Amino acid sequence: MTTRTKQLAKLLIRILITTVLLVWVFSRIDLQQFWQTVRTARPQFMIAVWILAVIFFWINSIKMQLILKKQDCTVDIATIFGASAVTCLYSMILPGVLSTGVKWYILKKGTGKPSNVLSSMLYNQLSMMFVMTVFGLVALIVTDPTANTRNRWLLPTICSILLAAIILISLLLLNSRTGGKIIKGLRLLLRPFPAKIRQKSQEILDQIATFQAAGAKFHLTIASVTVIAGLGVGVFIYFLSAKAANITVPLGVFVWLYAIIYVLAKLPISVANLGVREFTLVGFLALYGVETSQALLMSMILFSAVIFMAVIGAIYQLFWAVTAKKSKSESA
Repeated sequence: MTTRTKQLAKLLIRILITTVLLVWVFSRIDLQQFWQTVRTARPQFMIAVWILAVIFFWINSIKMQLILKKQDCTVDIATIFGASAVTCLYSMILPGVLSTGVKWYILKKGTGKPSNVLSSMLYNQLSMMFVMTVFGLVALIVTDPTANTRNRWLLPTICSILLAAIILISLLLLNSRTGGKIIKGLRLLLRPFPAKIRQKSQEILDQIATFQAAGAKFHLTIASVTVIAGLGVGVFIYFLSAKAANITVPLGVFVWLYAIIYVLAKLPISVANLGVREFTLVGFLALYGVETSQALLMSMILFSAVIFMAVIGAIYQLFWAVTAKKSKSESA
């Protein structure tokens, strides 16, 4: 099987998963009721969601700049913001982690340090996954959607165990002594690979080791900015999207919903996270008596924010293309 055939097969699988999930969602919806729900939507909240999406991306760009500085890479915030918006554009086609390759290409082109940029992006993604997962698990323990069932103790217990395990593993990885041993172990695992792959991987591991020696202050700063972006803005985007769809549930529910959808978005299982987001919102919000049509409308509002950022990404890409063409013609 050729590389092109494999890529086509993966794309078809993603399309199939997206289709199956969307069919399941729409099979539970009364279209007449859905259009009535759309008519009662509050557009002022939807506009606020778009504005907050820009703020969310800008805050994350500030955080990424701090991480890149730690790897001796100087990139202005506007470029990082533009790269993130362009990534959002490509995420309409390339799923999850694959679309971030576009961001890596833009940033490494500006810095000339591909391994430094890659390790910075890896640290950024892992720190976001850690913070979102921690707060998501805490929110699940506090809100506990299974509180009125016979096994109401099961979910909080599982979440507590996972929470302790994630915090412990993160502390071990970030500690210069224990983290160093883990890096050594990973280097040993690289021995069977070809020299070129081994060399590139070792460069990335060396860059990651930089973050292990960064100190608690740096990690706390990054975690704080992640909390501001994720819990302060990201969750508020979910809250306003729910308000636009006339949904009322405890605020803590949006925390773990945001965490779950964020993690699932990183998996290459759908196209533009379509189907996954709708399936998650429709399925879990039903536990709180939310109508399927309202949950679907909320999902559409969230998706509209993605489209809004993709439009900004298209503008950035056109601007960069025109600028590059102009510079090339002037130099000629």
